[in-house]
Amino acid sequence: MQRKDGMNYAPKHEAKPVVEEGEFMFAAVALDHGHIYGMCNGLKEAGGTLKWVYDPDQAKVQAFLTTYPGVQIATSLEEVLNDPEIKLVASAAIPSKRGPLGIQVMESGKDYFTDKAPFTTIAQLEEAEACAARTSRKYMVYYSERLHVESAVYADQLIREGAIGQVVQVMGTGPHRLNAASRPDWFFRREDYGGILCDIGSHQIEQFLHYAGCESAKVLHSKVGNYHSPEYPELEDFGDATLVGDNGATQYFRVDWLTPKGLGTWGDGRMTILGTKGYIELRKYTDVARSDSGDHVFWVDEEGEHYEQVSGKVGCPFFGQLILDCIHRTEHAMTQKHAFLAARLCLEAQEQAFNLTPHTLVK
Repeated sequence: MQRKDGMNYAPKHEAKPVVEEGEFMFAAVALDHGHIYGMCNGLKEAGGTLKWVYDPDQAKVQAFLTTYPGVQIATSLEEVLNDPEIKLVASAAIPSKRGPLGIQVMESGKDYFTDKAPFTTIAQLEEAEACAARTSRKYMVYYSERLHVESAVYADQLIREGAIGQVVQVMGTGPHRLNAASRPDWFFRREDYGGILCDIGSHQIEQFLHYAGCESAKVLHSKVGNYHSPEYPELEDFGDATLVGDNGATQYFRVDWLTPKGLGTWGDGRMTILGTKGYIELRKYTDVARSDSGDHVFWVDEEGEHYEQVSGKVGCPFFGQLILDCIHRTEHAMTQKHAFLAARLCLEAQEQAFNLTPHTLVK
């Protein structure tokens, strides 16, 4: 797994198939973000068979084939959508194109699995909501910072076992390394990437909703700014927000593109989950100056203080659950309501954010 660049975050875990070879065929299209590799790894490890790849950029296709040799190259999106064997289409398109692509996929009778952020406008979200309801197809989202991080999965287990009681607050930090020279042009266009709270902020909001068990929530306040990248005037390199859930749980999170060069990984992502009987701290990708491994879980409950490094011990069950949900039309991996709610809240946080840039931009 690439430690220096979060754009190419693609974890690998032990294969735990939930279906037989060839039973669940899927395709990968629109290879604009490196997260498509993590999405495909997870599906393949759960037993999915990657049949097709399609992207108009043949350089991206050839790079993809070095990781997944033997996959058939489609000459068009329609070739993929017209294949009755394909049950699900995975995509990491430019964010502004993810919603419209998802509608095409669902209208073709297939389920859709997109990288986050799933939309860049409320209008796109509402069109997808209507299409999902009309077609009964799934519009699932790769919220990788919970779904594809073993420490995050372990925290979920602790919460469900009652280790910390009722969750009352979730605090998260999602710093990322900018690596501007390796980023495509669309990454710096506000219309295409949607803003920092819409983009990497979506991870944080989705985790809050899940861990705190919220059926709904509202954004209390949010801020964005460009502190350190005047050469990219449409980039927001800082954002934060506060939310409250329908059950009274609260959230504060901060996301940024300010990771210093000296850090050994792409971002020191952390989360603290406070409950009525204890708390959990996750150090997801590193333990600064002590360990360059990730998946460190610290928790305190009514019986004592605990620590576990869980890499390779927990797995990521989402992918197997998603495959079985697609086959049986169930909602064990993630409900459609949850996926859309997280998307709506990050868009609302983005829309109402106070812009700090005129006051803080470093010249």
